[in-house]
Amino acid sequence: MSFSLRGYTPPDFTALNTAPEAVLQGAPKDGVAPAGFHAMSIFPEYFHIEGQWRLAKESRMDCVAVWENGEIAVREFRRLKAGDLVVLGRTERGEEGIFVHGTGFHEPGQHQDLFAFRQGRSRETAFSRDYDELYELLRYEKDHGKIVWVMGPAFSFDSDARSAFARLIAGGYVHAVLAGNALATHDLEAAYLNTALGQNIYTQQSQPNGHYNHLDTINAVRYHGSVAAFLREERIDNGIIHACETHHVPYVLAGSIRDDGPLPPVYGDVYQAQDAMRDQVRDATTVICMATTLHTIATGNMTPSYRVLSDGTVRQVYFYCVDISEFTVNKLSDRGSLSAKGIVTNAQDFIVNLRKGLGL
Repeated sequence: MSFSLRGYTPPDFTALNTAPEAVLQGAPKDGVAPAGFHAMSIFPEYFHIEGQWRLAKESRMDCVAVWENGEIAVREFRRLKAGDLVVLGRTERGEEGIFVHGTGFHEPGQHQDLFAFRQGRSRETAFSRDYDELYELLRYEKDHGKIVWVMGPAFSFDSDARSAFARLIAGGYVHAVLAGNALATHDLEAAYLNTALGQNIYTQQSQPNGHYNHLDTINAVRYHGSVAAFLREERIDNGIIHACETHHVPYVLAGSIRDDGPLPPVYGDVYQAQDAMRDQVRDATTVICMATTLHTIATGNMTPSYRVLSDGTVRQVYFYCVDISEFTVNKLSDRGSLSAKGIVTNAQDFIVNLRKGLGL
């Protein structure tokens, strides 16, 4: 099976040659959009301005379009400055100079009955074909794209899962990691004390006073001043974070209210964390979210369904959600990330299977 990107079919604007220009209005004050603003989606969106249909090159759902320096900038409300020229309009088919193109990556479909069983994706779905497609996609993206992984702490609880993901990092299949304090804490705990949340990562047996282990780990990292110094001084030679540091893969740790410590690199300011996550997502071409509901939804909401490459080519962004809970997989679609593909399985088994399928 050889992989090739799905082609993009741009809109046919000949039928919209009489469409009006998009209406622009200055933001009334910093952080506030004018009434009637247009909110962005995950799809390619074009705006009729100064006689041309212009594509927003870097998009994000629930943000606004700003006409600036001859281009469409997509901006969070908190980043608006008074006077920014914001696009107004609530229609999507050209009536107000706005065209939302939701079918650009559709392939000619095979015949499908209107009524058919098992069209959704659930624990009953056979995902073997998804694995085959994912192997080929990752091999392609390793050299031609950017693969961003969004991870919950489940991977740090099992030695095989930690090892499998570390091999993916070493093999070049990981270009950035988005996670929270817990993943990094328990991964470092596993490397430091062979436990995660006090349980042995090989036997799953709780250790005496094991509930101190993650706190001792955090305290040791804070003592050394950085994760890199901790790894060096404590001679840590395994795990997910060790692999990221060794292979210079950036990782963003977004903090939460319940964090212990936290580790030094954790972002305590939610908007700084959001900015750091978006910096990694803005040029991602494949995103794989595993075993974390909130980080998955957060990343899904800032990931469009397309990317405009440096040569102007529009390509698809592939988005996977892997979770043992159907709720998480379905919730992502409910929140607007309609292009996400769900795989309902144990995320630890998923990553081990992925490692084997890639021959690592």
